[in-house]
Amino acid sequence: MGTLYLVATPIGNLEDISARALRVLAEARLVAAEDTRHTQNLLSHFNIRTRLLSYHEHNKITRLDSVLSELAQGDVALVSDAGTPALNDPGYELVKAALQAGYPVSPVPGPSAPVAALVASGLPTDAFVYLGYLPRRAAERRAFISEAAQLPYTLIFLETPHRLVEALADLLAGLADRPAAVARELTKLHEEIFRGSLSAAQQHFQANPPRGEITLVVGGYHAQATAWTEMDVKEAARRGLADGQAPSRLAASLAADCGWNRRAVYQIILQMSEK
Repeated sequence: MGTLYLVATPIGNLEDISARALRVLAEARLVAAEDTRHTQNLLSHFNIRTRLLSYHEHNKITRLDSVLSELAQGDVALVSDAGTPALNDPGYELVKAALQAGYPVSPVPGPSAPVAALVASGLPTDAFVYLGYLPRRAAERRAFISEAAQLPYTLIFLETPHRLVEALADLLAGLADRPAAVARELTKLHEEIFRGSLSAAQQHFQANPPRGEITLVVGGYHAQATAWTEMDVKEAARRGLADGQAPSRLAASLAADCGWNRRAVYQIILQMSEK
């Protein structure tokens, strides 16, 4: 009886693959891969010659019996195109079927874009919710965001480059101007992690259209954040101006802290600057 291994593979930098992952991939009788061409490049780079079988979103049900038959004869490794398999990639059905058939299932941990973005975001990591890709359609996306608006945990989303600015606008409208991090092309040559408020992120990516894989990390809901009075905001603004902070950057920072709309905070700062 074989074991189904869930093998995490690099999300960009090939140096991130573990020694254990390489050993499992080399010793398995079969590698079930989301894209066999992509995985073949990875295996060839490390001189691994294990047989490949395509296992992707469109054949994941019809291939279950084939993979279970291979498990009856030895170990099978499941990989996605990048990162940890079965996390927003095909795999859940296979894991469930293997367990029901009595086969051991073992994770081989490694790269994961949501976790990498979270720990580098500067936002709380003690409690978080991973919500996957935001819905494509605007109405569905706004409803989805509304359902998450009062969750008191750091929120993690995936998004595509061409929808990022719209998604940031909807997050800003639905969550208020919270602190956020936009992680792009993690571990790759052009890695970028933008940290700031949602409004600042929206402005940044409007001016700099993004490319590549994107993970969004957004601060959770805190009821006490809306408890700031206008006097509190003015006092914090006074300290920020005294420290030489630029009004626009100070407004974004304070809005993220106090829960006020960034424009309202900016108007207060402008009025104070004119005095």
